[in-house]
Amino acid sequence: MRMFASLYDRAIVWARHRHAVRYLAGLSFIEAFIFPVMPEVMLAPMMLAEPRKAFRFANWSLIFSLLGSLVGYALGHFAFEALKPLLASAHLLDPILKGVDNLRQDMQAHSLGLYIVLAMAALQPVVPMKFVTWAAGVVGVPVVPFLLCVLIGRGKRVWLLALLVRIFGERAEPILRKHIEWIGWAAIVALVLLALWWFLSR
Repeated sequence: MRMFASLYDRAIVWARHRHAVRYLAGLSFIEAFIFPVMPEVMLAPMMLAEPRKAFRFANWSLIFSLLGSLVGYALGHFAFEALKPLLASAHLLDPILKGVDNLRQDMQAHSLGLYIVLAMAALQPVVPMKFVTWAAGVVGVPVVPFLLCVLIGRGKRVWLLALLVRIFGERAEPILRKHIEWIGWAAIVALVLLALWWFLSR
């Protein structure tokens, strides 16, 4: 099932539209908390079409990813609070709260290490941005360090893409298209495995 290839093709169409920058901003925003397609699938063809604007496009994407990450953070916090009665009725609330409390204690004791982990998570394509933003909201990571982590992690990704496009030109886009399906499904599998590991390790 070529779900991600279809979404990729849709993003390519958006990338060629006269309002492509607006579409890029919207995709970067919603990808940070819900949408499964990374903004890089629009960034690549836009950068290839206008290489001199590659870093400008990267910065637009980064700004709206930061705004979207705040939405994901809020959703993680308020959705968890809203689901507490349901989790309690299923006898899952206590172990989850214990895990959250452990993470908060680790954060207080080793805050620098936690922020580095968050930054690296935002950097890796196989760890969905949504997982990072929602989890940060659930745990209660301080907002300013959280945004700094997203800035570093996502900034490295979009700026690296801009640099690669400037260096390799038209050879970069076919590589992305070839591997988009694997990247998309790997992201979903990683999210499921991380969720299972989190629940089973508490």
